[in-house]
Amino acid sequence: MNIEKKIATRQSFGEALVELGKENTQVVVLTADLAGATKTNLFAKEFPNRFINVGIAEQNMMGIAAGLASCGKIPFASTFAMFAAGRAYEQIRNSIAYPNLNVKICATHAGITVGEDGATHQMLEDLSLMRTIPNMTVMCTSDDTQTKWAIKEMAKYNGPVYLRLARVATPVIYDENQSFSIGKMIQIGEGTDATLFATGVMVPEALKAQEVLKQEGIDVRVVDVHTIKPIDKEMILKCAKETKKLISIEDHNIIGGLGSAISEVLTENIPCQLIRMGIQDSFGRSGKAEDLLKYYQIDCQAICKAVRQ
Repeated sequence: MNIEKKIATRQSFGEALVELGKENTQVVVLTADLAGATKTNLFAKEFPNRFINVGIAEQNMMGIAAGLASCGKIPFASTFAMFAAGRAYEQIRNSIAYPNLNVKICATHAGITVGEDGATHQMLEDLSLMRTIPNMTVMCTSDDTQTKWAIKEMAKYNGPVYLRLARVATPVIYDENQSFSIGKMIQIGEGTDATLFATGVMVPEALKAQEVLKQEGIDVRVVDVHTIKPIDKEMILKCAKETKKLISIEDHNIIGGLGSAISEVLTENIPCQLIRMGIQDSFGRSGKAEDLLKYYQIDCQAICKAVRQ
């Protein structure tokens, strides 16, 4: 993990769209008046004829994206997670997922790491909402390399996809040679004392904890869950058999998100305890991202404490 080099996954998303636009003329990008924040302005500059700003009308944006997909285009619709998964939920469900249209929903500014914008903009329920919709693939990437891979693969994949992206800059974890597959988790380390299942911005925190615990003689593995749905059942069961303790970590409500998805697999196959670290069924609050991770007890220090207990 390159802690010196930090890039926000929303920036990686914007850069990847430009490269994808050069390769595939069917790709179109939509925004709801937030091109600068979502970094879709990079695509707009290169391909103005394939960029649509619908204004502050997120529900309409999803409907337009559905129409474009029905005509053979590959629309990437982007806005903040609160407005994408929250305000436009009905349109995503009925206009995109129900007819199984090829729309890519890329939601930025998710989780408490949105920071100073506070509870109204800190979407903590989007993974839960999106993974309950039939036909929907749900992803949450952890770094620059993984995000750029995800954008390319989403364009090849036929069907609706929800991608969760962060506002805050995070360390680059993977090099360009890393292999990824939709629906397959990435195991980092062979530790048997505990498994840390982490997604998105929580992966770097889990890796920091891995290093701290290693100095104490505690050997844990980190599992990067970049695809929440379909969930990688094989990896979950493998870790349940090989490690003494299982912990899930997410910048999301513990109800309905990563921890719930893993619990469902364990309950049906190997009933065992899973410690779910995340937002404990509450709203966020305004503050710096690093302070909020500490306040809600999902930072490196809190992860280490959960493993030691």
